[in-house]
Amino acid sequence: MKVNSSQIKLDHIDRKILEILQSNAKITNAQLSKDIGLSPAPTLERVKKLENSGIIKSYHATLDNSRIGLGVSTFVLVTLKGHNKRNIDLFLEQIHLVPEVIECHHITGSGDFILKVISSDISSYQKLMLEKVSEIEVVDNLQSMVILSTFKDSKVMPVPEHD
Repeated sequence: MKVNSSQIKLDHIDRKILEILQSNAKITNAQLSKDIGLSPAPTLERVKKLENSGIIKSYHATLDNSRIGLGVSTFVLVTLKGHNKRNIDLFLEQIHLVPEVIECHHITGSGDFILKVISSDISSYQKLMLEKVSEIEVVDNLQSMVILSTFKDSKVMPVPEHD
């Protein structure tokens, strides 16, 4: 497999560090070093290398949406009035101002973007869509899909080996 120029060569220890940190970012350096079989100093050095290279972008706390009052999650398929740079830039500029939109992906297929949106309830979701998202001038069509249940929501990515 060819590695593109933006990829960094990772050995089995780096991959193990990434696997462990994705599952438990609060692990101590001492415990991480035990788990990977290195002493603490080189372990910390490897973690810093992974952070500085941009492979580890940030650390986050995962919240329970329903326990903080965000009981409704949806995917929204967005079609723009025209698929050109001006409309895309305008849409992205406006969608970044909507905190309830927690993901925005430019896609292929029948729509232009897919959004993941969170809100407290259906009426607040409806208000958000009517007053904010559908008011973006370049939006032509919105198709909402309410998430009824989530059976897998892993934030842990497999770290592939490269030859």
